[in-house]
Amino acid sequence: MLDKRFRAECAQHGIQIPYPPANRYETLLKQRHVQILGRSVDLNRLITQRISTAMQKSLDVAIGRFESGDLTGIVELECLTEVNRLTHKLLSEHVSLMDFEAMFREANHNVSAPYGRITLHVFWELNYDFLPNYCYNNSTNRFVRAVFPLSQEVNRERAPPNTPQDVYGTKVLNNAYGHIYNLYTGFVGSPHFRAISHLLGYQGIAVVMEELLKIIKSLIQGSIRQYVKTLMDSMPKICKLPRFDYGSPAVLEYYYAQLQDIINYPELKTEVFQSFREVGNAVLFCLLCEQSLSQEEVRDLLHAAPFQNIIPRQYVKEGEKPEAKMKKLEQKYQALQVTSVIEKLGTPQQAAIAREGDLLTKERLCCGLSMFEIILTRIKTFLEDQIWHGPPPANGVMNIDECTEFHRLWSAMQIVYCMPVGENEFTVEQCFGDSLNWAGCLMTILLGQQRRFEALDFAYHILKINKADLKDDVIKGVNLRRMCDRIRKFQILNTQIFATVNKYMKSGDADSLPVEHVRCFQPPIHQSLASSC
Repeated sequence: MLDKRFRAECAQHGIQIPYPPANRYETLLKQRHVQILGRSVDLNRLITQRISTAMQKSLDVAIGRFESGDLTGIVELECLTEVNRLTHKLLSEHVSLMDFEAMFREANHNVSAPYGRITLHVFWELNYDFLPNYCYNNSTNRFVRAVFPLSQEVNRERAPPNTPQDVYGTKVLNNAYGHIYNLYTGFVGSPHFRAISHLLGYQGIAVVMEELLKIIKSLIQGSIRQYVKTLMDSMPKICKLPRFDYGSPAVLEYYYAQLQDIINYPELKTEVFQSFREVGNAVLFCLLCEQSLSQEEVRDLLHAAPFQNIIPRQYVKEGEKPEAKMKKLEQKYQALQVTSVIEKLGTPQQAAIAREGDLLTKERLCCGLSMFEIILTRIKTFLEDQIWHGPPPANGVMNIDECTEFHRLWSAMQIVYCMPVGENEFTVEQCFGDSLNWAGCLMTILLGQQRRFEALDFAYHILKINKADLKDDVIKGVNLRRMCDRIRKFQILNTQIFATVNKYMKSGDADSLPVEHVRCFQPPIHQSLASSC
């Protein structure tokens, strides 16, 4: 064998020296009749048994490491799974190993059960750590851990004992990969949702989302409903939108006096906001999971296109006919069309299966099916209690000044978290993130109250008046200019949330009817005319 340094220097000078490749393991793995002490030993079979045991242990260690940590470990679990998959592929060239998917299902305890260890731990982390302790940032599409947790610390199982070869192979590699995947432990974002969609699959994600819907239902019909009932009793019966002539300082002082009971409610900035945050986190998890699945489905469609006679449009020069060029390409790639080839060479049963698979692949995204839309429809059924809508309007059209609907309470809550905090206090973004706004805006849309909220919101009214008079006063210890800056920021966030949710909602909703559908109301009759009639 030639020295590596000598070979490298020869390669730099353009000298190629033929030498036999290293053959350390291939020859040994081919030995099936080794004579030892008068007996014939199948060395290949013995090595296969030990490799299968070691790989099964490696998969079990990978899942055990994930179970001992939080949800951010899903990215490292995906990497360890791919490392074992590649190892299995390379070793299968020389030894007869069991199918990797079967080995993975066995390690995941998913042979006969509908869901395995990974799915159970994902839901466990969502329920006890992710929903109550993480804050969503709408700008980065990431969840980060709250600076001030409101729930108890989660106790997890200890990681199983392992040796370096059970993880990445050596201590050096373990340290290197540990530093790489430590970068993913500070947030939950698109890499984590991509790993969840890979490891859980459709069945696992369906189980997790069904359980999340149960959590959302218990929160909306339990703690949130009770808090809303209490806060609605504290709301003023009538709260008008003052005229612009009063000026923004006077309007802020008016709302501060009217909403005094809401502002001073002791559990508003803790338990109430926490319940809304958990609902928002659950809804956002479902939304981001579907977006990740959609990306995977689009990638599958692109990979399957050459085998389904789906050829992209080609560049055509002047004078060339695009039809002739497309026909040439279709003839060129005709041998790749799976369905036609199987119909010619396969059995009728195989041809039927190929046609069904081709149809399923083509129409996977053509039907416009949306998992998140179904989730929104299910959540809408949780909001049928009368407390969310209030009594019918006295004028027969809509409530304007009356505080009987949910959007009026949400306007009062928005006034509270738009108030700037002191120097050593935590803002609502640090404690609860944008999940709080997602929950409130989502419920407002599902209740059909979005337009009324945008037209009659208290904070928006203060912002409109302040844009006109540009005053900067301090009212009841609240800096008006800083508060208006926060209102503007939350107004932009609310608009983005409304646009995102409305994209998934069907166009037949009552609050988003087309312009052509106009409701006609009887004009009001003056009292003098009514008495004469």
